[in-house]
This record gives sequence, structure tokens and C-alpha cells, in this order.
Amino acid sequence: MLDLPVISEDQNSRKRKPDWLRVKLPIGEKYKHVRSLVDNYNLHTICQSGNCPNMGECWGAGTATFMILGNVCTRSCSFCAVKTGRPPEYDQDEPQRVAEAIRLMEVKHAVITSVNRDELKDRGAEIWYQTVVLTKKESPNTTIETLIPDVKANWDALERMIEGRQEVVSHNMETVQRLYRKVRPQAKYARSLEQIQRTKAAGMRTKSGIMVGLGETKADVYEIMDDLVEHGCDVLTIGQYLQPTKMHIEVDEFIHPDIFAEYKEIGLEKGFDFVESGPLVRSSYHAERHL
Repeated sequence: MLDLPVISEDQNSRKRKPDWLRVKLPIGEKYKHVRSLVDNYNLHTICQSGNCPNMGECWGAGTATFMILGNVCTRSCSFCAVKTGRPPEYDQDEPQRVAEAIRLMEVKHAVITSVNRDELKDRGAEIWYQTVVLTKKESPNTTIETLIPDVKANWDALERMIEGRQEVVSHNMETVQRLYRKVRPQAKYARSLEQIQRTKAAGMRTKSGIMVGLGETKADVYEIMDDLVEHGCDVLTIGQYLQPTKMHIEVDEFIHPDIFAEYKEIGLEKGFDFVESGPLVRSSYHAERHL
């Protein structure tokens, strides 16, 4: 099986990627099966829209992270490959199609995420609720993890998003507090922490993720670990930021795997139940492990 760079675009104007940031070409029958389901059911995945480096591995294992509420985001974060703009009207039948695809894939642990839909009064909460409920109906033995966006302090929307009682609710902080304006200009650090705290108070298992290599220091990473533990976060993922296009924020540094191992050890010491930390780790990568 051949190797290829994680991002197959022209590398001349960017930092040279180290050997540990290489993945295998996506091939195999399982990969083809997942791709056919995604295409036939007209579904969106963050694997494709987000240029995820693990798509070949995950799809080859028969799993994918479904992205509901379309594939156009109302936010314009400087790190994200998902298209931005004014989204079209959302598809009312999408929850049923996602549920059926998950059933056909026979996955034990399903991960569902979405774009931000700030223009919707309920932030898309009803579609979230219906997707979880219908997936549980179609696949009663499948556990569900939802990676939900920032609801901009619409706590009624948050309550509806988690009312289906999925097993895990994730909301990514994405970066350290000092870099928030640069990386997530339309988000607020304290507001995202409060969202995680409210999710935990509702009795849910909570999860968050950050990227490194954006110019943060170790002290910055330790600070956000402390803040997340204080606000009730159970699971943390840490991965290397990779610049999806030349239009996005540049990589400041490629973090060595030894540092990722150090972050994992320190995170566990600080009180997280589970820490997934590595160069190619993404929010939904091996998501079933902490269950």
C-alpha cells in the first residue's frame, strides 16, 4: 500500500511535513462500501468536507463521521476546510437518511457532527434531536457521539440537542485561550467552556478537542486542560493542526510525537478520564475507545 502526504496540495510555500505525518492511500472493499453509502444517501461527512487525514483508515474500517445540516457553515474559522457562507434550506429528511446509513454500516459507535447554523433560531437543534432519536430506533445497539457546535448561549437549543440522550456529547475548544481571536474569531472561549459545563450538568459524558502547532506554548495547553477539567470535561483529544489550503492559517510548528505523549500523560494526571493525543488524532478518531 502506497504512502502519500496528508494534504496532497503543492507544498512549496509551506513547512515540510515530517515523516510521522504520512497516511496510507484509501483502498479496499470496506472503503468502497462506505463511500457508496455516503454517495447513494446523499450524505455529508466531515471526513470529506474537513480533509481529514484518517479518512482512508476509518472508512476502511467501516466507519465515518456524518455531518448534518448541510455542508456550508455560517462561521469562517481560520483553520477549517468546510465551506462558509449562507447555507441553503436544510433537508428535513436528513435524519432518517443518516439513521438508515448507520444501520447499513453496522457500526458499534456512530459519530455525528454538523456545521454552525447561526441563522437558525434553534441552531438546528430539532434536526439534531431527530437524528439521534431515529438512529437509536434504527440501530438500538449502536452508541452515539455527537460533536455539536457553539450554540451562542442559546441554552434551550443545547438542551434539545442532547435530549435524545446520546452516550457522548462533544464540543471542541479547538485552540488555547490566547489564540482564540486568531483561530476562532466568531467564538468565545468562556462561552464554549460554559457549554461543556452545562452539558455535564445535564448528566452527559462530555468531550472536547484542541489542535496544536498553531503557536501555543506548553503553558497554554496546560491552562486549557485545567479549564476543561474544572468545567466537567471527561475526554480530551489533541492533534496536529494541518493547513488545508493556502487561504487558511499557516502551521507554526509540527509537534513531535514525544510531546503528544507528554500531553496525554499530563492530561490524565490532571483528571481527564481519557486522553487521545497524537499527530493524526482528530475529534472522532478511535472515538469508540473511551466507551
